[in-house]
Formats: sequence, structure tokens, C-alpha cells
Amino acid sequence: MNGGYGGLQDLYGEVILDHNRRPRNFGRLPGASHSAVGYNPLCGDRVEIYLRVEQGRIEEIAFEGVGCAISTASASLMTEALRGKSLEETRRLFERFHALVTGAPTGGAARDGVPELGAARGEAPELGKLAAFAGVGEYPMRVKCATLAWHALQSALASGAAAAPGSGSESGSEPGSSPGPEPEPGPEPGNHGATGGG
Repeated sequence: MNGGYGGLQDLYGEVILDHNRRPRNFGRLPGASHSAVGYNPLCGDRVEIYLRVEQGRIEEIAFEGVGCAISTASASLMTEALRGKSLEETRRLFERFHALVTGAPTGGAARDGVPELGAARGEAPELGKLAAFAGVGEYPMRVKCATLAWHALQSALASGAAAAPGSGSESGSEPGSSPGPEPEPGPEPGNHGATGGG
């Protein structure tokens, strides 16, 4: 693992930096049918995902939050990738993205004619711009940053109808965990210490 500045530059890449500086679909989504909050207590990243699902398809998706470049860019790219997708397509994309950033296999042989990812990092044409996160697995502390919005998305879909705005379902760092307390005042969220975060 290269802990130097060059390794982090490779990790962030231009796509990630662009989506961090100018996140797409940022803001509350009026009329959301689903929402959930994801919070990473290890670094203070917090994201709320808003969805409008109609007839099994994500018609609109947006997010709000505060976090490092990886979590913000991941949420932004996720919203671009999922708009208009069916819930089944969304589930498959979640699996593929998760496999990309963790290096884990997605469950065996090719599905729908698309090879499974796992160790084949960086060879993910079906992920489009999301493939920019292929290097995240080299930085284990960043995997939670990259997957935070995706886990919040899963919580929003699992929760059914949206809670009142601002009171979305909490998604902790582990599935099924209870929401933690709000972060204490302190260092700016997204500060990942010497790793050069947010």
C-alpha cells in the first residue's frame, strides 16, 4: 500500500474530485417517497438520500450531507447512475459497486452475461464513472466512505415510504445497527487525519 501523496492522487482521480467540488443532485427532493440517513461515526460523514420511486423505478434521487471527497463524490455519482433504473437494476448495481470497492466476489458466475467483479478491479465497464472508485479497496478506512450513500440507499428502499423530511431512517456504519448520537462538535466532518481526507 502506497501511503504517499501520489497514491491518494490516484485514488481520488479527476472524476471523484469533480463530483466532490460540484456534486450532482445535491439538495432535498420535494415529494420523496423514500429517505434515509447514513452516518459514519468513525469520521463524521453524514448523508441523507431522497428517492421518488414510482412503479418499481427510481424516478428521482437526490442527497444532502457533509463528508469527505470520497463520500460526497460517491453519493453524487450514485444519484447519476441510478436515476431511471428499476429496483432490480439498482440492487445489481449496488452489488457490483460494493464488489468493486471491497474486492469481494458478487456471488459466483457471470450474471446476465456480465462477468462478476471481485478481484477484477478496474474492469467494470457496466459501472461507468463509478469505476473511478476501483482504488478505494487499497485504503480500507475509505471503503466505508465510498459505500455510505449506498447503504443509506438500501435503508431507504427497505424502509418503504419516506419519513417526514429531516427525519429519515438512520443507517449506521453496520447494517441493522441502531443510530448513534449526533456527532459532538469537533473537527470538521470528513477529516480523515493524515490520509488527506475531505
